[in-house]
Amino acid sequence: MADSDQDDFEQLVPKPKRQGPSLKARAVAILSRREHSRIELARKLAAHADPEDTSQLERVLDELQRDNWLSNERFAQNLVHRRASRKGTALVLQELRQHGLSDEQLGDIRQQLQSTEVQRATEVWQKKFGRTPVDAKDYARQFRFMASRGFSPQCLRQIIGEQESNDAD
Repeated sequence: MADSDQDDFEQLVPKPKRQGPSLKARAVAILSRREHSRIELARKLAAHADPEDTSQLERVLDELQRDNWLSNERFAQNLVHRRASRKGTALVLQELRQHGLSDEQLGDIRQQLQSTEVQRATEVWQKKFGRTPVDAKDYARQFRFMASRGFSPQCLRQIIGEQESNDAD
C-alpha cells in the first residue's frame, strides 16, 4: 500500500479503545492501597489515559478530589506519620515538596515537625549510637549520619553537645 492509502485506511478504521478498568477505577484501586498526592497519582495514571483527550485525566483527578478520595493534606499527614520518626524536618519537607505540595500547604507541618525534632533526633541517635563520641572523628561521623537523616545542625549540636556535657557531670 502507498503511504496515502495507508493514511486513508487508518482514518476509516477506528482505533481500538484501551481494554481494562476505567481511569477512575484504576485511581480508586491505587488510592485504596495508600494515600497519594495529586501529582503522584497523575503520573501513575498518565499511561492509562487517552493521549488524545488530555483533559480526561484532570477531570478524573478533580472528581476524586471533590469526592474526597484524593487529598494532598491527608497524603502529607500520612507521609509525616510514616517518615517523621526516622527523618528530620528538612528531609520530610523536601519529600513533600517533591510530591507537589506548596510551601503554603507545608506551614503547619513544618511547625509540627520542628517542635518535635530534638526529641525525634535524640531517639534516632540513641538507637544508632547510644554513646557520646570518643573523639573529634567519632563526633564528625555521628554528626554526618544524623545530618544525612535531615536533622538540623542546631538540633544535632544540642543533642551531641548535651550528651558530652552529661558525661562530664
